[in-house]
Amino acid sequence: MGLYNKLPEDLQEVDIIIAGGGAAGCVVASRLAAADPNLSILVIEGGTNNYNNPTVTNPMLFGQHLAPTSKTVNVYQAKTAPQLAGRAPVVHTGGILGGGSSVNIAMYTRGQRSDYNSWKTPGWSTDELLPYFKKLETFHGDGDAATHGSSGPIQISDGGFTVGRAKADFLQAAKAVGLAELRDMQDFDASNGMGKWYRYSSPEGKRQDSAHAYLHPLLQGGQHPNLHVLVEHKVLRVLLDENKQARGVEFTTNPAYQSDASLTTQPKQTVRARKLVVLSTGGVATPLVLERSGVGRREVLERAGVPLVEELPGVGHDYQDHILSPTLYVTALGPDETADEIMNGELPTEEAIAKKNKILGWNGIDVAIKMRPTEAEVTALGPEFRAIWDKDFKDNTNRPPSLIPIFNGNLLPVPTSHAFQYITCGNILTYPYSRGHVHITGPELADAPDFDVGFFTDKGDFDLKVQRWSYKKVREVMRRSHFYRGELAGVHPRYPAGSKAACVKLDRPLAEVLGGEIKELEYSAEDDAAIDQFHREISNTTWHSIGTAKMAPRGELGVVDKDLNVYGVQGLKVVDLSIVPENVAANTYNTALMVGEKGAAIIANELGLSLPL
Repeated sequence: MGLYNKLPEDLQEVDIIIAGGGAAGCVVASRLAAADPNLSILVIEGGTNNYNNPTVTNPMLFGQHLAPTSKTVNVYQAKTAPQLAGRAPVVHTGGILGGGSSVNIAMYTRGQRSDYNSWKTPGWSTDELLPYFKKLETFHGDGDAATHGSSGPIQISDGGFTVGRAKADFLQAAKAVGLAELRDMQDFDASNGMGKWYRYSSPEGKRQDSAHAYLHPLLQGGQHPNLHVLVEHKVLRVLLDENKQARGVEFTTNPAYQSDASLTTQPKQTVRARKLVVLSTGGVATPLVLERSGVGRREVLERAGVPLVEELPGVGHDYQDHILSPTLYVTALGPDETADEIMNGELPTEEAIAKKNKILGWNGIDVAIKMRPTEAEVTALGPEFRAIWDKDFKDNTNRPPSLIPIFNGNLLPVPTSHAFQYITCGNILTYPYSRGHVHITGPELADAPDFDVGFFTDKGDFDLKVQRWSYKKVREVMRRSHFYRGELAGVHPRYPAGSKAACVKLDRPLAEVLGGEIKELEYSAEDDAAIDQFHREISNTTWHSIGTAKMAPRGELGVVDKDLNVYGVQGLKVVDLSIVPENVAANTYNTALMVGEKGAAIIANELGLSLPL
């Protein structure tokens, strides 16, 4: 098997180097290797092998990757942000073979039809991309063959575990506030409703990360001796010659796994590429690799002490991430209806694995909402909000500004009583107007990046107002759930004394307490201010970093063209989420897989290989 943690001495040159064995990189490597087994391919991944790692293969164990001692994620510290109540956000990215697909919450979510069309790039409209979306999946859910695949490597199912009673209750509660129940939330057109949500999980409950689905079958099969994967090594830079041709990469060991205490710096190695170098290190790391290679904004490189090879001001410039604002509710659900016992340790992981507990194939999410405000709600958010809404959303009903997964359990690092079961509502801002940046500060991996997430920096506070509206709307859904027993006050706004919107504690359903109809809560201006402050204090990353090497015309700060070539240099492509120019109303794994499939097809075509859809 061609998987190593040290580069073999006889492997000094290959046809294609893929820097990064994440979601998209695994797709590219496996598709090209399958198309031509004689093509020598080297994947260099910073993390360790994920093969049959139980914290990877069991979706419910995703939370273990965020533990302080975890080595399976990369941790990027952003700048202190005054608009985030003086906090310095931390962004995690996948730090193991398979990248984010090995550690994420496994929530199967596609973007909207208008999302991919908004990229305005030939070959990348939704209709043109549909064959790739279908090619990557085997869909076991309730959907049409016209939009879903039936023979792809990624299994989509309910994982063999759902909580039907809670799911039905949330759907009736959503209907009570005017949200329709939608049959297929992932048909590219579903919007402004609630529906059942599937997982990147086989029907037997095994996670569908890109390494297990695409890469490992080839590595284990014995028919692809020219496919090589080097783990526990990080790429520093692409080696560009005097003609700006990519000739290889420089890399070093990942000190989290391999280090020599006698050395002050890790030794560096190089490997050459005869045909192509592909960057697939993700939305945070890819712009840093480009800048260390001499490709980026002149001022940034000069400050970092890196010689300029090609000036591309868009590198690292347009950082985007969905903004997550979670809230926690107390419920009357049973212990077998939430993930609380396994999340808080009452159900030991070892016991669950030994007994093959079906909850391990679950991710806690059976339903979610894609939501749009009513015209009255838009008006109530003010004229600045109305102006943006009318320009970008009003006539495009395909765009939901809010995505809310309902997680059965407590996802937050706050103490809770084991006497209750909880629900986390993850209000996700799908189309943020805020932008940040990520740049190098020096030529080495150890040089901490200049990283600003940019959350809530948009003019007119559209982003903050969406979160305020979404919080109120989702709270009304929860109040109409038969299992609702109030809000956990520490994870909700601090309402002023006497507020009609204050948090409550109940011993029975709200309808019984009120003796009839549940009316919407009334919020004062002071309440709204408390909600906004709460969002500044709690909002954080959704781990969906995009846009830092975007696919756009060079004059519009683009970094790659429609064929994913880096402008101004030769033999270098980017195939990961950093190329995404405009956001998608979805968790980004599906888009990463599609980018990998499309990127592989582009490369295969250029090499004269057949890669059928």
